[in-house]
Formats: sequence, structure tokens, C-alpha cells
Amino acid sequence: MTSFVGIDVTKTFTAAQLTGTESGKAPKIGDTYEAYDGKVYRFVKYNQGAGAIAAVVGNVVGFYAAGGVSAGQYNEVTSDVSDTAANGAGVLAGAPGNGEYGWIQVKGPATVTTALVSGADGNALILSATTDGSLKVAAAVTDTVCAYAIDASAKIIMCAFPY
Repeated sequence: MTSFVGIDVTKTFTAAQLTGTESGKAPKIGDTYEAYDGKVYRFVKYNQGAGAIAAVVGNVVGFYAAGGVSAGQYNEVTSDVSDTAANGAGVLAGAPGNGEYGWIQVKGPATVTTALVSGADGNALILSATTDGSLKVAAAVTDTVCAYAIDASAKIIMCAFPY
């Protein structure tokens, strides 16, 4: 694992940059970074999915699973819920293009861009299966909880994504 100091989590990279101009200076896929405020970020590849859903800072992403069937991807994420297996991965810190790389927040408080589909303060949250880039209240014991609502009306969550 690489140690980082003072990185810009909003910065995105193309595949060419990772092997060219930024080679040796850029993170590696799967690297994590813990900021001074305790927030943890993970470096991943963004995939727009079949719905061609663009990355939006503050939107929630899930692990990429083409057609909703997981093939074991854990370093590739998407906002297209139809191309996830309902497993939340994190909150986008930047807006990478399709096939580009960037950071997702996986731990600590975050303000999401898209309102929660459902839920109230204190509720356990899961990746929404109906609204791209959003979370909803966990309803079943088999749901994969990935965050908690701190202030649902202000869209503030506590990230608890796997990393």
C-alpha cells in the first residue's frame, strides 16, 4: 500500500496518465488514503454502465456488476444501479469520465448530492435499486448496509462502505 500526504481527492486520471505523465506519482487502483479528518478514500475505476450514467461528485456508487450479476469486481464502480448487485462502494469525491480513475469516500461523514430515496436520521442505509447515485433505508436483514443517515433532510450520512 502506498502512503499519501495531502492528496487532492477530487483529481481524476485517465489510463494513459497512470502509465505516462503521472506514472509513479499517481495512486494505484485499490489504494486507500486516510485524510487528517478521519475520512477514508479508495482509488477506483469508474464505469458509466449500460445506462451511460455520468459520474457526479457526491453521488453514491456501487461495485460494477454488468446486468446486476457480480463477476467479482471490487475496484470498478458505477452510478448505474442496473449494473450493480446492490452493493454500495462509496461516495464520488471527483467526477471521472467513463473508464477513468478517481477517489470514492468509504468512511466518515459525507454530504451526498442526491436526496435519500427513503430514511430518517439514524437509519441504516443501502444502495437504492431504483434511483441512480442514491441510498435508501435498509428494510431486510439481508440488505447490505453501507451507510447511516446522520441528518437525512440535509443529506448527511456516515459512510460505512467496505474497503
